[in-house]
Formats: sequence, structure tokens, C-alpha cells
Amino acid sequence: MSPFVNLKYSLEDNKPEQLFILPLTNSEGYFDQKSPISYEDITFRDILFDSSYRGGGIFVIDSARIRIHDCFFIHFTSEGILVQKGHETFISTSFLGQRSTVGGDKGERDFSGTAIDLASNDNAVTDVVIFSAATGIILRGQANLLTGVHCYNKATVFGGVGILVKSAQNRIHNCYMDYNAIVIEDPFQVQVANGFFLEDGNIVLKSIKGKISGLNIINNMLSGEPKNMVPIVKLDGQFTSVDQVVIDHNNVDGMSLKSTVGKLAVSGNGKKWVIDFSSVSVFPNKINHVHYSFYAPGVNVVGFPLHAMTNVSSNVVVVESDMAVTGVVSMVVDQNNMVGERNFLM
Repeated sequence: MSPFVNLKYSLEDNKPEQLFILPLTNSEGYFDQKSPISYEDITFRDILFDSSYRGGGIFVIDSARIRIHDCFFIHFTSEGILVQKGHETFISTSFLGQRSTVGGDKGERDFSGTAIDLASNDNAVTDVVIFSAATGIILRGQANLLTGVHCYNKATVFGGVGILVKSAQNRIHNCYMDYNAIVIEDPFQVQVANGFFLEDGNIVLKSIKGKISGLNIINNMLSGEPKNMVPIVKLDGQFTSVDQVVIDHNNVDGMSLKSTVGKLAVSGNGKKWVIDFSSVSVFPNKINHVHYSFYAPGVNVVGFPLHAMTNVSSNVVVVESDMAVTGVVSMVVDQNNMVGERNFLM
């Protein structure tokens, strides 16, 4: 049995200068290049970490195969859990919050600190609730997996962030963003799938160097206030290089649907049909592929009308025919280009 079972730690019992209740570091200090792995196969289970507003909870560095299971972190001012370097720290079925609340706290706008900060690779956070903190989870390392995480730590309107992704090759599955957002900086091989976003919670793509490559945002449900019509995916800054982006198969209630795939049909009588995808497109002035069909029922003129796509600009596509007819143009476009693929349309 682990010696840590059913123990209670408090910073009240530690020295004031100690920043974490339990710093899992090597004896030589926080960083030791000669010993990349200082600890291995340690389990923290059924522990209450009360930081008494004087620091953080657990600091894990240069360690491998660490398990934090069924723990409760409260009253931290920096990080509830901070992981640096090493790999394979598994955090599961735990609760973290700066202040004890079940939501709607009067002091929510003043919440600070970060519940979980993973500056490390190959970690997993599973079935975790974060109920108060300025930021729920920060991902600074690669190959991390979040699943079953519920963040209602601080609402977006108060400046809170549910999950902040600052690194590449991370996956966020089956998570619940409750009044807050997922912010992804320069996404590179990042996936957000099968999540639920409540009360205008959405996904923000933040430009640092202006590049996106390999981003999947799929199969999510989002619900918000119809009076706000917040876009489910929002761009923060300008992206000059974008490839391999799929944002599709999401559904909304009271929010503005955004996608990299657009499907529209327009009808009219004349020689010109204009299809505007700007309201549903994620990226401005970017259409990579177009497929369309021209339906002219009961053509009562001699021969069949000739038609062609004549212009693509600002996410608007124009189709024209050589004669005036009553017709329906159905069209599918996408903003998903492969690496190095040339855009012949714009």
C-alpha cells in the first residue's frame, strides 16, 4: 500500500518560503542535466493538498510514471499541479480549485493561478474537475491527452481560460468547457473532439507566429446565448500559413456555426448565381476546393444552358450561365489544403 494513502498536507506546517506543499525534485535542485529521471513509479492517492493561499500543491520534475489519483487540491495561488520535464504523469479522478465553490461565486472574477500546468510530454489527465482558477489546464509539452475534463474554473467574460494549448501534438477528447474556452496558440497537430461547450464556451485560435498545420475540431456540441451568437471557433490574430485544417461535424444551439466545409444552395431566375460562404467559414478569403451542381428543371429553351464558375473571392463564389433560366446551384467548398498544395482559385 502506498505510504501516501489518506494523508493530509498543509502549507501551514511548512516553511513560508516553500512554494509547493510537495516538490518532487532531485536532491541537487530543480534541474540536473546529469540525471534526467530522478523519480519513478510513485503514486499519490486519496490526499487533500491545502495550500492555504501560500503557494502550489505538487511540483513534479524529471520524473517518469507518476500517478496522482483521487486527490483534492485547494487554496493554491500558483499551480495546483506543476509538471516539468520527464514524462508519463497520469492525473485522474481528482478535483482542483483555488476556492471552494460549485459555480456562480461572487469572487469569480478574482480567481487566479492554474490548476494543472504540464510542461512535459506524454502525460494524461482523465476525469478531472477544475472548479476555480484563472486557467484550468496549460499544455506546454507534446503528446498529452486530456479526456473527461470538466472546467468551470473562471468564465471567459471574466478573463478565464479552460484549457490553454501552447504546444504541438496534443489531444483533447470528451471534455466539458463550462462558461469558458479552449485557447490554442499556433495549432500544430492538435485535435479537439467530442466535447461539450456551455454558455458561449468556444475554441479560440490564437496567432503567435501566424501558422496552423494539422488541426481537427470535430464532433463537438456547443450551446450559448442566442442574443450573443458567439462563433464556435474564433480567430485571435492573423494566420498567414494554414494547411491540413478540418473543422466540421459540430452542432450548435444559440451560437454561430463555423466550419472549414461549407454547403449551400441558391435558386433564382437569370444568368448569375452568387453563393456567399463568409458567414460560415473559419478563415477569411480562403477557399481551396469547390464542387457544384446546376439544376435547371423544366428548361423550356432550345438546348441546355452552359454554365461555369466565374469568380471566387472573399469566400464568395459566382456561377454564371449563357442564358437566363430558372435554376438551383448546389455547392460544397472547403478550406482544407494539404502541405504545399497550390490554391488555383484565389
